[in-house]
Amino acid sequence: MSTAPTVYDVAERSGVSIATVSRVYRTPDSVRQQTRDRVLAAARELGYVPSGSARGLASRSTGVLGLCFPDYSDPEAEHEADGSDEDDAAMLYSDQIIRGMERAARRHGYALLIAASLKGGPESWVAKVAGRVDGFAVLARTVPTEDLEVISRRLPVVMLAGPRESEQLDHLDHVEAANEDGERALARHLVVDHGLTRLAFVGAAEDSPDVAARFRGYRAACAAAGLPVPDAPDLRAPMMTRAEGARAADALVDRAAAAGEPPPQGLLFANDQMAVGALHALERRGLRVPADIAVVGFDGIALSRLVRPALTTVRQPMRRMGEVAVELLVRRLGGGNGAERMPDVPELVPGEPVSLVLPVSVARRASCGC
Repeated sequence: MSTAPTVYDVAERSGVSIATVSRVYRTPDSVRQQTRDRVLAAARELGYVPSGSARGLASRSTGVLGLCFPDYSDPEAEHEADGSDEDDAAMLYSDQIIRGMERAARRHGYALLIAASLKGGPESWVAKVAGRVDGFAVLARTVPTEDLEVISRRLPVVMLAGPRESEQLDHLDHVEAANEDGERALARHLVVDHGLTRLAFVGAAEDSPDVAARFRGYRAACAAAGLPVPDAPDLRAPMMTRAEGARAADALVDRAAAAGEPPPQGLLFANDQMAVGALHALERRGLRVPADIAVVGFDGIALSRLVRPALTTVRQPMRRMGEVAVELLVRRLGGGNGAERMPDVPELVPGEPVSLVLPVSVARRASCGC
């Protein structure tokens, strides 16, 4: 289409009134499911993105960038931070990405619009953000593929974390951390440097691409060391929080006891939050870390260095990921000349997506015996 589709086009295509189209996006529960599906299908076919100013969207003139990610809050971490001067201790993975994006956006003269939860209907949340911004960053598996494909017809989109999801999204710029390499190096450290051979990996119940990559790295390290290579994580936590990490540690120790076996020598958690919860659970049980059981995490959040014993982990460049996302969006919009360009971001070629894998590093601390 030569011009941006309007609400009138969607109403005509779906055979409903303009008011019904508006209600689908503003109050979706007030519209029958069958009608809502028909309107959303028509909007996707047309490439319609609701906006208070279609002209501003078409001319990339809103001066705002968007970020969409699921709510990764950890109630226990937030409760402990209330009234504390150590706010950084409660900052999680997504918080660091936001901080990086905000810093880079200000440098380029943009504001940042954030959708931190998609509850209540992903179509309405995604549309509200995408319709008010010039560029859009989204964490993998957060937005349905078909919605991202529609959004990317109108504005540049950067995928954060995880592998590319499908051929439909191969045209999007993509930034991720070297998850597999990091976990492989961490597991190798436990085996080679500390002589641990009975290890357990705790993953996530949801199909997280980052966690899947970390588990592949763990399997590769086991294979290289001649240890049994598991087909699946020893335990999958329903949520990657401190409370679930504590429950996982208890479950693994109890499982070993029930089988008449000693507990694992080392517990590898898919993120730092779970690992910190495990430290507390093992302490309650009278098990010493690392003398009895080594515990390691992944991410490198601030809390990992503040707990005792300090947590061995894989540091991924979370803020850098947010900064790089902004850099890519601004360049796709034809800007970025007013601020210093990042040397590690290649020059963009129209029609050719960028795929960047940011390096990680192992932080060796007391929880593994270092």
